[in-house]
Amino acid sequence: MKHILIALIGLLFLASCGQDTAATEEVYPQDLEGKKALLKSKRGEVKDLSKIIAQLEGEIETLDPNTKKKRKLVTTKPIELGNFESFTEVQGSVIADDLVSISSETGGRILSMTVKEGQNVRKGQLVAKLDLEQIDNQIAELKVQLELADEVYQRQKRLWEQEIGSEIQLLQAENSKKRLETAIESVSVQLKKANVYAPISGVVEMVNSQAGEVTAPGAPIAMILNTSKVKIVADVPESLIRAVKKGERVTVKIPALDWEKESRVTKIASQIDPTNRTLGIEVALPNGNGALKPNLLASMLIKDNERKDVVLLPLELVQQEIGDKSYVLIKGEGDEGAYAKKVYVKTGDNYNNNVVIEEGLTGDEEVIVDGARALSADELIEVQK
Repeated sequence: MKHILIALIGLLFLASCGQDTAATEEVYPQDLEGKKALLKSKRGEVKDLSKIIAQLEGEIETLDPNTKKKRKLVTTKPIELGNFESFTEVQGSVIADDLVSISSETGGRILSMTVKEGQNVRKGQLVAKLDLEQIDNQIAELKVQLELADEVYQRQKRLWEQEIGSEIQLLQAENSKKRLETAIESVSVQLKKANVYAPISGVVEMVNSQAGEVTAPGAPIAMILNTSKVKIVADVPESLIRAVKKGERVTVKIPALDWEKESRVTKIASQIDPTNRTLGIEVALPNGNGALKPNLLASMLIKDNERKDVVLLPLELVQQEIGDKSYVLIKGEGDEGAYAKKVYVKTGDNYNNNVVIEEGLTGDEEVIVDGARALSADELIEVQK
């Protein structure tokens, strides 16, 4: 049978060659349209011959037990149980932890400003000096009144010792003297506040007043930004409220700096924002070198799902057939050796190109990796080492 089929292939080839030779010698066209028509005809003959050859090869392979069957080269890997995690990325921004205003507890004209915008200052450093001349004048006036009150008190006291006058007059004179002494002490404390000092260390973000201007008590003279500590602030969708907990680890990223770090949630808002149904969260970060600038765009990766000991596969290994049924090809063993075994599966959660296989695989199989897309079910395979 094998010899008959080989002879038949030879005869077909010779006949084709004879026809081609005859066509070339006898009716080979010279015009363009004729050449195109002949080319189309020959291509059709080649296609028909290829089909006959493929069919004959298949029949020979089936009938001849000594013929070695062709196998597709593939690679495989064992399926193992693993842990699945998925994350949701939310947008946020960098915010300075402290923005403090510098102000004087008493009003007055500013004699000098010793800092400028962008300057680094330390806690307790002199920032401004105020002219408190009105307080000096007030103290001088109070001292004059105190001298008179003291004189009245001393005279009233001597009269009382001589049993002249009433006790109430003595008490009133003494009270007037003490009241003025207290007033002088109070005003003198304000005089010590002519110098204004930085309440924290940081960078002067803004200077609100200049030398020569008059400032009121409590009015900001300058603003200091403490950038040694910053925080990432983001609004998390309401649907993730169960995934976000104080102390939960999250991954924060600063795209502009190509910066990434894992940290913990330090604060969670106590209520949902009714306007956009989000929950505000914060992640505090050290910033000793000042690289994290306020208002930089940032993002957080929040873990929204976690499953342990599940069958995980790369998403590209799961194939689809008509009807949207999912399947994978695994290594099977039959009478003729290894072959591509088709297994229908039910897929579940997927993230970062990994998918959970809910049904169909147990985790003890070998999945076909390279070459899987070019295979058919039950096709013989050879595993490359």
